[in-house]
Amino acid sequence: MGRRLIPFIFEVLNMAKAVTIKVKLVSSADTGFYYVAKKNSRTMTDKLVKKKYDPVARKHVEFRESKIK
Repeated sequence: MGRRLIPFIFEVLNMAKAVTIKVKLVSSADTGFYYVAKKNSRTMTDKLVKKKYDPVARKHVEFRESKIK
């Protein structure tokens, strides 16, 4: 039983980091509304900025990337 488990443990230790990460897009209208988006951390190294609809402000505003806490 233990011999079969050892190769599995080495596979788990050698796994690569995830390329896509989740980021929080916070409204620039300071309403507290946010979206959660996925981002490829290798190809998009700069901060993500998207223009999306803010239902609290009831208009399209810029959403800027921040960390999920």
